[in-house]
Amino acid sequence: MYKREKNIKVLIIWRGPSPYRVDFFNELGKLCDLTVLFERRPDQITDKEKSWFHEDFTHFKGIYLKSITFRNTAFSLEQFKYLRKNAEYDYIVIGMYSTFIQMSSLLYLKLFKIPYLLNSDGGFIKKENKITYYIKRFFISGAKAYLSSSKGTSKYLQYYGANNKIMVYPFTTSFQKDVYKNLTAEDKLKYKKILGIKYNVIILFSGQFIYRKGVDILLKAAKNISKQCGIYIVGGEPTREYLSLCKENNLNNVHFIGFTPPQDLAQYYIASDIYVLPTREDIWGLVINEAMAYGLPIITTDNCLAGLELIKNEENGYIIPVNNTELLAQYANLLIDNKSLRDKIAANNRKKIQLYTLENMAKTHIDFLHNLKD
Repeated sequence: MYKREKNIKVLIIWRGPSPYRVDFFNELGKLCDLTVLFERRPDQITDKEKSWFHEDFTHFKGIYLKSITFRNTAFSLEQFKYLRKNAEYDYIVIGMYSTFIQMSSLLYLKLFKIPYLLNSDGGFIKKENKITYYIKRFFISGAKAYLSSSKGTSKYLQYYGANNKIMVYPFTTSFQKDVYKNLTAEDKLKYKKILGIKYNVIILFSGQFIYRKGVDILLKAAKNISKQCGIYIVGGEPTREYLSLCKENNLNNVHFIGFTPPQDLAQYYIASDIYVLPTREDIWGLVINEAMAYGLPIITTDNCLAGLELIKNEENGYIIPVNNTELLAQYANLLIDNKSLRDKIAANNRKKIQLYTLENMAKTHIDFLHNLKD
């Protein structure tokens, strides 16, 4: 067990108190003297239920910047009060580079030649005009070092001018205790009964009901997926389009579940047999980590960085092209009909995800900071 290194003082600027980041900050705060400046309070963030956020700042100092929000963008100048005290910190970390507060902080640090680290949860290299490219390059390049969620993220950072001091950390939402070493058929049956699920095999999707997540793609594929399998789509109220697709294709095995807090969502993970994230784009996709921690075979797309980083075809699940409903249905039916394959993948996923814990994520960060300091 690492001891708290009080001689290392870290300042992080972050967007808001998302539960997985607060859990991570608490773990990191056990290993260093950590202060986190949050750009927005939960009541300033409109695309998430307030109950989703996590404000238990036990092992770090969490501070909400005095900010105003306009069209979902936070504006503040208070961050400069802390950045002017840069000599008090060994490391300043900017959480990302896409908000007003992040960009203004980067401008300040660059202007006064103050060393800093830049974090990135992910990114895809896209076709863009030269002006957009050079704006991104300006904000991304110039950090002393970089914190990256994946090999794909590292390539993205280097495309925009990052140096080779890049630490790839095991990005996750799970504590070691949350990685289920073995879930039996009896466990799954128990939770199916608790949730009132009568299917022997079920597919799970959890997330926002927005276009980017590809729920409509799953529903279009569902007409060719065995009707003996239940499809549970958790996260909100179904749109008219979703309901129309279900009606047109007689998808009586599709069930929509509203917003579900993490402790209740865990029951669906345990009860499920297959996890599908048919995303059009996810710069990471933390639900992949969560599903693997429960041993679920994964079907996701080649535009999901978590999938590209963690999933090897047939070993951990399947990667399909975006919008490919035929392959989605094909792989879903393969897994539905083959319990031994599901069991093999479940064991592989639980083994692989052992390294992807919040404890190890914090340890990887502190090791990197020690090496930079040396």
